[in-house]
Order: sequence, then C-alpha cells, then structure tokens
Amino acid sequence: MEKKGFLIVISGFSGAGKGTVVKKLVEKHGYSLSVSATTRAPREGEVDGREYYFKTEQEFQSLIDYNGLIEWAKYVENYYGTPRKFVEEEMAAGRDVILEIEVQGAMNIKEQYPDAVLLFVTAPSADALEARLRGRGTETDEVIAKRLKRAAEESQDMNVYDYIVVNDDLDECVETVHSIIRAGKCKRSYNEDFIKEIQDEFKNR
Repeated sequence: MEKKGFLIVISGFSGAGKGTVVKKLVEKHGYSLSVSATTRAPREGEVDGREYYFKTEQEFQSLIDYNGLIEWAKYVENYYGTPRKFVEEEMAAGRDVILEIEVQGAMNIKEQYPDAVLLFVTAPSADALEARLRGRGTETDEVIAKRLKRAAEESQDMNVYDYIVVNDDLDECVETVHSIIRAGKCKRSYNEDFIKEIQDEFKNR
C-alpha cells in the first residue's frame, strides 16, 4: 500500500531554539523541511531559499492572491507563509515534511491536514527565553521586548498543540521530537485502510 508522507508542524517561542532543533532533525533523521517565505530582512549569513524565501510585501501578496501558500500570518511586523507546491509534492512522494511555523499558521494547517502532528518547543522558563534572545546579539531592546510580548500571547495557545517539548538539552530535545513523530505515524488515520488491507489478505489466503 502506497503511504503518503507525514506532516509535522513545529512552533515555539522566538529564542527557544526551534530552528536549531529542526535543523538537527533534518540532518540526523532525513526529514524534508519546507522553507517558508517571509518579508523580513535576511540576518547575517542567511541565504535566500535556504533559511527563507525572502520576499517583498508585493511578492508575498501575489503568493496569497494565487493560492500559492498553505498558510500565512503576520508576526512582529513581518509576514511568514508556507509555499504549497513543495509540501504537497514531498508528501505525495512519501516523504515526511516539517513545517517550522508560527501559532496562527499551525491552526490553519491542522484544519487542512487533520493527521498532522503539532509540537511546541519552549525554553525552560521565561527568564531563560529572554537570556537566549539577548545572547543572540542581533536585535535591539525594542525588538526583544516585542518578541517577549508575542511569546506571552503565544503561551495562551500552547494547549492546542499535541505535544509540548522543553528545549533544555538540544540533543535530548531532538530525539524526543523524533520519537513523538514516529509514534504519530503509527496512529495516523491511513492505518484504518492498512488494517483492512491486511485483514483482506488473510481472508484470501
């Protein structure tokens, strides 16, 4: 029986290390990573098409208008969205796809893909989160304050996620997420068809 790829949504507070966790999952376990589109400016060392597809607001609006995004949301004055074509082609080919997206987008994904598993990555505490944001040394106090305010808002939606994972030890966090995904694949709805297929095979022996 041909199996469609599994969709994994990973969200988390800015500064919680979700990007690093996703990078390790891709490197170590071979997941496909959907690269998001964004209107924010590239940070030092970021490459268009690798970390993000960097778009102008006009280009981003065109993607929305032509249904080129599965979901999109505005976060701290910038837009972020998930290109549709890559995700659907990878899943059709049987590959498991990770989406690293914000809370608003995650809710939209769950409506469209009920079998998707939603994980939220958090720092051990609010103080630890602020320390990580300041430790990056890439943002002003004003931006950090906005990110912390946004984190407070996002914390109100953590309960809608299937799993909450604390990123205190990176390697442990990566393996925890990988284990959750493997378990999720075993309970997904296509198993009903698979069970029937096995039952029919036994009947026909």
